[in-house]
Amino acid sequence: MLTPVVKWNQPMFTHHGTYIIGFSKAKKHLNLAPEEPVITKFENALKANQYKRTKMLIQIQDHQSVDLSLLKSMIDFIIEDKIDVNTFWR
Repeated sequence: MLTPVVKWNQPMFTHHGTYIIGFSKAKKHLNLAPEEPVITKFENALKANQYKRTKMLIQIQDHQSVDLSLLKSMIDFIIEDKIDVNTFWR
């Protein structure tokens, strides 16, 4: 189960005390902030959805829809990948 928290004025979710994903709204897009390995692993799916991305952010423009199945797959991956992580950040 994910735990919602607000840190650094950003809503985010944790699992067993470790960071999973954060969200923030900018003027023309929604930012998803998983850690870098997630963006690398899902790069092809992000490109297929035409989401802009940086090393640490995924940007979904206001005119784009959120691919909920992709978001779920990313979150499931993060939880499994960080199952033995005992720190907040990777």
